[in-house]
Amino acid sequence: MLDDVDLEIIRILKNDGRAAYRDIGRKIGLSEGAVRARVKRLLKTGVIKRFTIETGFPEEAKALSLISVSPSVPTSKISAILRETPNIEKVYEITGEYDIAVIISATGISEVNECVERIRKIDGVINTNTMIVLKSW
Repeated sequence: MLDDVDLEIIRILKNDGRAAYRDIGRKIGLSEGAVRARVKRLLKTGVIKRFTIETGFPEEAKALSLISVSPSVPTSKISAILRETPNIEKVYEITGEYDIAVIISATGISEVNECVERIRKIDGVINTNTMIVLKSW
């Protein structure tokens, strides 16, 4: 069960994944060791899955791709393949007309296109609808 302190640690780390445990502790009134122990527990229980970076290359291209999966193939099987596919930043199993949504992050539009082509070649993928991100905040 998460308490308010855990939620505050998570909030701080979401804003700055490199925040030092000492600095987090100062902000929330805990020792560095107490913060370290809580983060370790959050990692062990899967509340925190991983620490990552977000890039902002000048020529970076991002896209959202919606994917339809054949009813004869488990959606989770396709999701597992997508999680290992280069340039796919995030995979979501969703409801509605499409079964999966992915966020693609690449160094340019041609790399986005290559990623979409890899997605289309996966057995069980029957349709994609890809949108290029023009602006984000």
